[in-house]
This record gives sequence, C-alpha cells and structure tokens, in this order.
Amino acid sequence: MRHAIRTTLAAVFALAGPGRAMAETPPAGPTVSIAVVGDVMLDDGPGQVVRRGRDPFAPFAAILDAADIRVGNLECVVATGGTPEPGKPYTFRAHPRTLKLLKRHFDALALANNHSGDYGPGAFREMLGLLDREGIARFGGGHDLAQAHEPLVIERHGLRIALLGYNEFFPRWFEADEDKPGIAWSEDEQVRQDIRNARLRHGADLVIPVMHWGWEHERIASSRQRALARLMIDAGADAVVGGHPHVTQDVEQYRGKPIIYSLGNFVFDGFSDADNNTGWLLRMDLDRSGVRAWRTVVAHIDRQGIPHPARTEGACWQRGQDSATACTGDLPPP
Repeated sequence: MRHAIRTTLAAVFALAGPGRAMAETPPAGPTVSIAVVGDVMLDDGPGQVVRRGRDPFAPFAAILDAADIRVGNLECVVATGGTPEPGKPYTFRAHPRTLKLLKRHFDALALANNHSGDYGPGAFREMLGLLDREGIARFGGGHDLAQAHEPLVIERHGLRIALLGYNEFFPRWFEADEDKPGIAWSEDEQVRQDIRNARLRHGADLVIPVMHWGWEHERIASSRQRALARLMIDAGADAVVGGHPHVTQDVEQYRGKPIIYSLGNFVFDGFSDADNNTGWLLRMDLDRSGVRAWRTVVAHIDRQGIPHPARTEGACWQRGQDSATACTGDLPPP
C-alpha cells in the first residue's frame, strides 16, 4: 500500500514545480526519502481527539506514507503512572491508546526534549517499555546514558541512516546518567564523538542529528544553535533538523548541507498566534553522498491541535543550488 502511495505522490515531491527549471543531479546509488515533523503532543486537545476515535495525523497520512522513513519529536510522555513535575507550568502525559496511531504513522520517535520527564523517571521507564512492546523505534533517550546517546540506525534500500537526538533546553535534571534513565544532552565533545561513532562503530552511511533547542517563539535561530549546527556538520553530520521554539525558524546551508533550525509544532493545541499554529513537514531525499534534495510542506494547525497541509508549499532545495527557492504546486486532497 505504501509503495502505491509513493508512486501516486511522486509528482507532489518533484522539485521542478511550475516556472522553476532545476537541473537533475544523478543520485549516488540508491535514494531514500525521509519525512520529519516537529512537536507531537498527544495530551489535552489532541488526546481528546484520539479518545473520541479520531486520528489527528489523518490529514497528513498520505504525505507521511509517501516517505521511506517517518520521524517525529514526541513532545510528551506516554504512560499511565508518575506524578507531574513540581513547579513546571506545563506537563504533558498521553494515554497509551495513542501508541497505535504513532506506530501507524511513524517509524521512529525522538525523545530528547523538555517534556519527556514531565511525570518523572517511573513514567519515562513505562514509556520506554510501551514503545518497545509496540515496536516503535526511538532515539535520544533510554534506560541509561549509553542508550540515550546510541544512534538509531535505519536501513532502507541498502542505505544505513543514523538518527541522533539531543536536548538543549533547561532544566537539565532529566538527562540520562550511567545508572539513570533519561534523555541525551548535547555536550559538544560528546556530540562529536556520537557522530563519529555512528559511522565507525555502527556502520552508518549518513548521520542526521535531531535537535531540541533555541528560544520559544523566536523566528531566527540563536548564535548557539548556529555554532552547534556547524560543529555537528564539521563532525560528519549530513543534515541538522531542529525543533522546540513552537515556530518555524530560518534555514541555511553550511558546507553544502542543510540546517533546518526549527520545524515548529505539528500536533499541538493551546496556542493562539498564527506563527505557533504553522509548522513544517520536512521531506529529504538522501543518497550515499548526503542530502540530494529537500522541501517543506506547510502545516496549518486547527484549534484541536490537528495539522492540515496547506495548498501551497514552503521551500525547496536541490544539491548544486546556492539557496532554497519557494515551492508551488497543489497537494493531494486532505
């Protein structure tokens, strides 16, 4: 079924839209597509949508299914136990009923964010067990420090793609330790070593860090984000993808490799501003030499926290171009 959808949607993701002639670059071996979305929060409004038997991902299902690999940042803990972290203004805990939908629409979930520890270590351990039992791959968090920093390597069409996840937003108390569950924190030297290990010890052809960083509601990436993104690419990352600010941020290329600083929200309610209710699905086409092309699909989020694909897309880039261009062209009906 997913193969048929990919074939049907091939035109949706063709980079040469109306009025834009782009030179086709021959792929270096097999090509793998990956779709990445920002914050997925399945408590509150989206949680009620799921409880009523609806699927908040349904409007984007065809676009997600057109990719070989589908990745999201899980901006909540999925559990029944635990207690809210004292003094934290917002805590999110989703019911395990959401797992079937997560498995349907995603191949991997990033756990390195500032809400994975909202209900304490017990709820986090419960979530790890639930994800493992459901067969949902995860990265950026684990039962101890080594597991939190271990890359998730996904192989498609003979191409091995390593995903790493890191949080940079305080408080830091929920960082994993040698004998404590938690998430991965982005200490610079550790990040360098993790990227190198993904290639040398885990046999990855490509490495993509997924970051939780920056300041909330800021449309321009901070100097820290920019410095860390360059450090990761210098260490061998093929692209850097970020989130957390609840808005989309600027995009750039460094050494010919894309940096998408923030994808914004994807499934999330409780925001009144249009910027907070606009996110991106990022689609990247990869080959053995790196990112061959990428494009963004704009998501408009309704009052229930459900994303809907916009009729006009965001930005496109193809290897060999100096910068991204505006995308045009219709999407399939929601």
